[in-house]
Amino acid sequence: MTNDREPKAAKTPREDAAPRDRVSATEALRSAAEQLTELLGRPPESVSALKPTENGWEARVEVVEVERIPETTSVMASYEVVLDPAGQLLAYERGRRYTRAQTDRDDRDR
Repeated sequence: MTNDREPKAAKTPREDAAPRDRVSATEALRSAAEQLTELLGRPPESVSALKPTENGWEARVEVVEVERIPETTSVMASYEVVLDPAGQLLAYERGRRYTRAQTDRDDRDR
């Protein structure tokens, strides 16, 4: 039994900080898609990459920017999305634009 007068061990900054729950990969993917839809006004076509980071999650989301007929000529954009551990969007940036039918030949096209 301890009394209130005994010195307590100092907490490290990690122990003192509020716990930050990390959402699952599925939840992060869903969250990135939903939040980007709200900001852009267009739903994502797909999430082509998702990876955990020290500070949360990073995702690459593909969005149809200009719909054309035939669909293979539609203009797509790849967005880099940064989420915190709870899945809240912190930042996004449009990367490359390409036609739907375009395939990557090598890393220079990314």
